[in-house]
Amino acid sequence: MIDLHTHTLFSDGELIPAELTRRAATIGYKAIAMTDHGDLSNIDLIIPRLLRVADDLSEQWGLKVIVGIELTHVPPAQFASAAAEARKLGADIVVAHGETIVEPVASGTNRAAIEAGIDILSHPGMISDEDTALAVKNNVCLEITTRKGHSLTNGHVVQMARKHGAKLVVNNDAHAPGDLLSPEMMRQVALGAGMSEDEYKQALANSGKLAGI
Repeated sequence: MIDLHTHTLFSDGELIPAELTRRAATIGYKAIAMTDHGDLSNIDLIIPRLLRVADDLSEQWGLKVIVGIELTHVPPAQFASAAAEARKLGADIVVAHGETIVEPVASGTNRAAIEAGIDILSHPGMISDEDTALAVKNNVCLEITTRKGHSLTNGHVVQMARKHGAKLVVNNDAHAPGDLLSPEMMRQVALGAGMSEDEYKQALANSGKLAGI
């Protein structure tokens, strides 16, 4: 199992990187990306600090630790510069906080994030046909999430991905120890959202490719 969307104490998560990755390793995860909430005010603080420990944690705990960022509530007009800055600072995975229906995310965020060349559009809510097609064109993965609230539109995301041929990944969006679901529970959430077994296996493959595994 691979989780490309988690949070530490560097944003609103409950765990320091060492404990987050240790807990993931004991559950059986092969790779985990630390993707704390960021915008242009703090990505230069978060990414370098995660880079300091990622390789050592990978070696110590026996799983691949990936440094990333989740660009969150970034004004659509700033997405391109924020994504570029995150890459420049060394982020290997750039996640965008999509237009979930349970938060006041600015309209146009999904489109701006996809155009900015991010890797994963997390919990994209009621994503449109046009934005889903653009995600296909720009090779952006859409997220199926296990997180309460954000998961309410998983079924719609699956349908849109199937309609347009968009790539999917399955992530926890973990903020606390209990958010790191077992591989089997993640599978059940994905199937409950309407994914077939083959689609779920493909989502795992998509995550593996992004993780470099």
